[in-house]
Amino acid sequence: MKFLPLLCVLLPAFAQDSPRQIMDRAVDDFAHARIAESVRGFDRVAQLAPQSAPHLWQRGIALYYAGRYQDCRAQFESHRTVNPNDVENAAWHFLCVARAESPARARSALLPVGPDARRPMREVLDLFAGKLTPAQVLRAAGDSPEALFYAHLYIALYAEATGDTKSALSAIRLAADPKFEPAGGYMHMVARVHLRLRESGK
Repeated sequence: MKFLPLLCVLLPAFAQDSPRQIMDRAVDDFAHARIAESVRGFDRVAQLAPQSAPHLWQRGIALYYAGRYQDCRAQFESHRTVNPNDVENAAWHFLCVARAESPARARSALLPVGPDARRPMREVLDLFAGKLTPAQVLRAAGDSPEALFYAHLYIALYAEATGDTKSALSAIRLAADPKFEPAGGYMHMVARVHLRLRESGK
């Protein structure tokens, strides 16, 4: 997922504790695995700047780790209205529904996605739909660092959601490798936080 330029416009920065400043703190809290504090910050941004709320996919990810799966689902359903071509949005929606209900229900509720040209996003979507295997996703990624990062990340998340914790931990360790930081950006931070939480038993 990428920061949407419009979000900077929607979050004013003219006052102390403005939505933009709260957003920055929420991101920093998430980066340090302070999940409860991060969620409070993202929730506050959504309250103070409701026009920005559909854009806050970062909030959806934080809600997932906070265990607020129904709110997480709602956030990604809302985000689809402003970013309908993002496979990652559908993947995180799947993860929320899988945790709240079951992987089967998540698969049946998988959000439709428009054209996402990033490799291997179409294969990631097919993985979550139950049509491809992790090995096929990795083959589609080829040797591109960015594609390999996203392949490892979403293979890990899918494996965890479907109960394969051993494969999930192995794949998330690959995604969290520092060599992928330039390719993964914010989502590499998510991979690091995920690994930190799981290795600490959370």
